[in-house]
Amino acid sequence: MKVRGVKSGPDYIDPGFHEAATGHPALNLDSWAMHPSLLSHLATEQASDADLLIIESAMGLFDGIRGEPNRSGAASDLAALFGTPVLLVLDVSGQSQTAAAIAYGFAHYDPAIRIAGCVLNRIGSERHRTLCTDAITRIGLPTLGSVFRDPSLILPERHLGLIQATEHPEMNTHIDRLADAMEASIDLEAVFLAAAPFDPPKGSSDHAIPPPGQRIAVAQDAAFTFVYPHVARHWRSAGAEIVPFSPLADEAPPKDCDVCWLPGGYPELHAGRLAVAETFRNGLISFADTRPVHGECGGYMVLGASLEDANGEMHRMTGLLSHQTSFASRKMNLGYRQATLLSDTAIGCKGHVIRGHEFHYSRVIYPGDDEPLALIVDGLGNSIGVSGGRRGNVSGSFFHGIARG
Repeated sequence: MKVRGVKSGPDYIDPGFHEAATGHPALNLDSWAMHPSLLSHLATEQASDADLLIIESAMGLFDGIRGEPNRSGAASDLAALFGTPVLLVLDVSGQSQTAAAIAYGFAHYDPAIRIAGCVLNRIGSERHRTLCTDAITRIGLPTLGSVFRDPSLILPERHLGLIQATEHPEMNTHIDRLADAMEASIDLEAVFLAAAPFDPPKGSSDHAIPPPGQRIAVAQDAAFTFVYPHVARHWRSAGAEIVPFSPLADEAPPKDCDVCWLPGGYPELHAGRLAVAETFRNGLISFADTRPVHGECGGYMVLGASLEDANGEMHRMTGLLSHQTSFASRKMNLGYRQATLLSDTAIGCKGHVIRGHEFHYSRVIYPGDDEPLALIVDGLGNSIGVSGGRRGNVSGSFFHGIARG
């Protein structure tokens, strides 16, 4: 059976696990950052050869922000837009019949959302399962499975979330373990029968971020990992070629590319190696003399003058921008962002509005003297001020772009 995965919201780590499990590229769908037309377009592409499309909610089903109707960023927006039935996974640890009250609340909170059934997670015993299942059955919801507590199913984490699928030392073995556990715990046939035909409204890619060039050099290794699948997919479908290179392997962006993109990732964990990667540094400086270079989040940190690691040691970065960043005194920055670009750069033209988000613990300790990249507001429209920097052909910001506004 061909199963395809989607992650609601801006989480750029979970799609890697979806891809590892399904053997097919995954996708993010974010109802706040993406116009409904783009949501439909991307979802239609993802479902085009699938027997089953599964959308994993970010946080809880209804968790989003205030805003336009059905543009809150919550997974419930997608369920309403696509008419998708919901499989409710309930963590029932520390409760029994109360699980039915919670399930009842989900089932009646929004009449536009249909709960098809429940899966009970972190069950402690057969008696625990019986108490929860009987109570949920009495409110008219079927229970399609029960997963017992099992520490071996847990995935390791770090400061930005799960350790990425590509870094897990035994990813395929762990997926097999999960598959065996779910097959034993969940009525998979009932889950498949609970799914509904997928027929989203007609969409278009008009609000996608266009490719910044014809041949795009993209940094790709353990320090640079956060490229949204839908962004790369759109660039390719528009005729662009993505050419990966590895700064950690001391590789420079290929000279036959016409733009360089440094995505987010974990440069703070590899600052020492990046500091001595002279071929990368000199090659990037030479590249930026004549062609655009853009950095998002971790890429923005590497474009700066220096990066302070968790131990307080300062490392030289490329110096293409003049700011300095630090991972030593951490402060979480998390939230939706809407950026209005102040000049023409690789991410868009002056005046363009880009919707996206920030999620990082590093902070700017010296702002530098570059021109700002954009004016930004948060997801509710509250002004945050200027963001990022631009100098010549080089631009960057902590802001991750998801789609055009």
